[in-house]
This record gives sequence, structure tokens and C-alpha cells, in this order.
Amino acid sequence: MAAAGIAAGVALPLGGPGIGWPLVAVTTAAATVFALRRSPVETTPMTADPMPGPGRIARWGWAVTAVLLFAVAALRTSGWLVSLCLLAGCAAGSLAVAGGRSLRDLVFGTLAVPVGGLIGLGWLARGVAGRGGTGGGRRTVAPVLVSLALLLVFVPLLSGADERFADLLSALVPAVGPDSVARTVVAFCLVAAGTAGACYVVVARPVPAAAAPLRGRLSLRRTDWALPVGVLCVLFGVYVAVQLVALFGGSGYVLRTSGLTYAEHARGGFWQLCAVSVLTLGVITLVLRWADTGTAANRTWLRSLVATLGLLTLVIVASAVFRMWTYQQAYGFTVLRLGVMACELWLGVVYVLVIVAGIRLRPSWLSRAIAGTGFAVLLGLALLNPDRFIADRNIDRWERTGRLDVRYLSGLSLDAVPAYTRLPLELRACAVLRHRPEQYGQRSWYEWTIGRTEAVEVVTRTPVAGDCYPRYP
Repeated sequence: MAAAGIAAGVALPLGGPGIGWPLVAVTTAAATVFALRRSPVETTPMTADPMPGPGRIARWGWAVTAVLLFAVAALRTSGWLVSLCLLAGCAAGSLAVAGGRSLRDLVFGTLAVPVGGLIGLGWLARGVAGRGGTGGGRRTVAPVLVSLALLLVFVPLLSGADERFADLLSALVPAVGPDSVARTVVAFCLVAAGTAGACYVVVARPVPAAAAPLRGRLSLRRTDWALPVGVLCVLFGVYVAVQLVALFGGSGYVLRTSGLTYAEHARGGFWQLCAVSVLTLGVITLVLRWADTGTAANRTWLRSLVATLGLLTLVIVASAVFRMWTYQQAYGFTVLRLGVMACELWLGVVYVLVIVAGIRLRPSWLSRAIAGTGFAVLLGLALLNPDRFIADRNIDRWERTGRLDVRYLSGLSLDAVPAYTRLPLELRACAVLRHRPEQYGQRSWYEWTIGRTEAVEVVTRTPVAGDCYPRYP
């Protein structure tokens, strides 16, 4: 735990993206596994998993997903994307430690390590105190102190003997100051507490409070669920039929309809659509959970109605994606619009999973699949490089129409800078105006990213522009 905290204090770039994030994530995972293997408690990760077979495979899958999500911080520089991936990486890492099958277990699993970092402090203190009387603590501290003493003697001597070695040490060791000290202390405390929480969850294995027992299994008769779901199917079918031209009419429909703009066409009813999709998902979940499937007729009715309702909702989601794409082609791509479309695509994938679960009548895997596809969407966005994708699409639009919002382009992250080579030199100079070294310069080795490295070559070859935005709003 101390090793993970020290690694975080040295290499964790709390202020933004950098290669330090995946390095600290891997170090923390290794330190957690090592600490648990050395624990006097016989419980070890994975072997004590109450979910044998597929359960252990799922936990290793969460662990790999967490590492990939943290690796995005070394690939991209976009603040919003890296922040989402880091939060999702923490959730996936917590699931790798806690495991879980049901929705209730997944919610508990995502919070287990953060909460365990607080609850487990007393457990950790008792463990350290218990080992102190055996002399194990002294046997551990003594070699650490000797190693530090040797470093204090030999590092200055070797630095004075060779300038290149001294420069290497200067690049690796951050400058000591109030900001660096605060960053080191905060990073050490957060990661050490998180590692302690992971150890506590695996060794002590807390479980969520058991749900209140029911008087027998609640089972809905066919008329109890078939009528409401059937009414929704009819309602959605009528809506899709009436709005078919509006949903898929595209630009021709917008231009032919009096008083309707692209923005109204794409955004109109969006929040209502989100509410309908979420509520419908809740209805399907409840029906799959409580419907009586004791007879073949009931199972046939359930499969048919759930599949029909899911397909109709999927059509509405697909139409929203199409309208948002049309809207962006007309008015330009932005981070918000692309993010909304990614959420809509993920919602479509969720409904495909719901339809499959409804046909199979085995929804136990659905919660894990929904969480996994959510993580996959984030990783897909990272591979897509959204800021550069947005820049490329807006430059394509500029080549067709001659309209370009240079101010917005200049506000994108460094990931978008390589796309600016397609612009004339004057426009490119304005697009990179906010990306000069004094604004984004890499201060430490742990802040290195691939996106920053690729952008440096473009920015350094571009002349400094004057006051751009009055000319290019």
C-alpha cells in the first residue's frame, strides 16, 4: 500500500492527462495483489471468489477494462474524455475487486473500494499494530532506511560526475515547491487509501445488506403484465407510423416544413425521448423479473411483447441518432453533440441486449452486459479520438461551404491539432493560437501523452498569429 502511494506521489499527474495515470494504476494493482498474497489471512484474490468459473472471468475482465480506461490518459489530452475514462476506470477497478452479478451487486461493487478506503483504515491500523510486536515492522523499516541513506550518499556523487546523468535526474525528479509537495501528499493519500480499501474488500469481504425477504416469489399473471405492455406496443407503433416521415425525412423534410429548423428537428423532444427510453427500460426490467413464466403460453407472450416493445423503442433511438447526424452536418460538429449521439448509440445497444434477454428469458447477465458496453463506448470514443474527429468533420464542412468556426476549433484539445494541417497557414495559425507551448507545455515526464507529442510538431511549424477572432469569429 505504501509502495502504491509512493508511486502515486512521484508519478500521478493530478492536474491533467499523462502517462503517470496508467503507470500508477498498474503499480497499484500489483501492490494490492502482493499485499494480499503476503497477508496472514488465508483469503486471496480470485481464489476466494464466491462466484466460481464465469464470476472470476468477469472480475478479470473488469480488471483489464480498468487498465485500458486508465491508459486513455496516456493516449489523449481531451480533458472531458480523460476525466470520464478515469472515473470509469475507478469503477471498473472496484468491480474487479468486489465482483457481483445483479444490478444491486454492481452498484455496491462500484462503491466498495472508495467506501472500503474509509472503513478499512481501522482494519489496516489493527493489522499494522498486530505485526509491530513480532518485529516484522522493524525488519521492514531497517532496509528501507539503509537504502535511503545509500541514495543520499551516491546520487549527489554520480550527478556531479556526469552532466547527462544529472539532467536525467532533474527530468525524473519534480522540482520541490509548495505545489509539488501538495500534489505529492494528495496523490499519496488517495492512492494509498484506495489500495487499503481494495485489500479490505477482498480480505474482509463485506457484503451489501440482504434485501427484506418476500412472502413467496411475487409472480404477475399474464393479464397483469400483458395488457400494459401491449398498450405500450400499440402506442409506440402508432407514434412511429405517424412520425415516420418526420423521423427519417432528413433535410428535405426540414426544408419543406413551415417554421421548422434543423435545430428544432434534431433537438425537439430529445429529453422526452430520453425519459421514454429510460422508463420503457424500467418497464421491461420489471416484467422480465416478475412475470409468470410457468407455462409455454406465458413464455411465448412475454418473448413476443418484450421483443416488439424493444424493437419499436430501438427504431425511435435510431431516428434520434440519424437526426443528430443530420443536424451536425448542417451546423457543424461539437463535443456536446457528438457526446449526445454516442449516448444514443449506447442506448440502442442496451435495447438490443434487452431484446436478447427477453427472448432468452434469462436477464441475470443483463446488468453486467449494460455496464460492460458502457465502458466499451468510452474506449471506443478514445480510439475514435473525438476532438480530431470533430475537427476533421468541421474542416470537411468548410471545404464544402466555406464556413468555419475557428474560435471553436482553437478551443479543442491538442488531440485535434494534427487535423489543422489541412487548413491554409493563416487559418491554421489562428486554430493553434491557444496551443502555444506557454499554454500547454509539458512540465514533467509523467505528463507525457501521445496526443501532446503529435501536436508539438504541428504547433512548432506554425507561425504565431495576431488577433484572429475579429476576422474569424
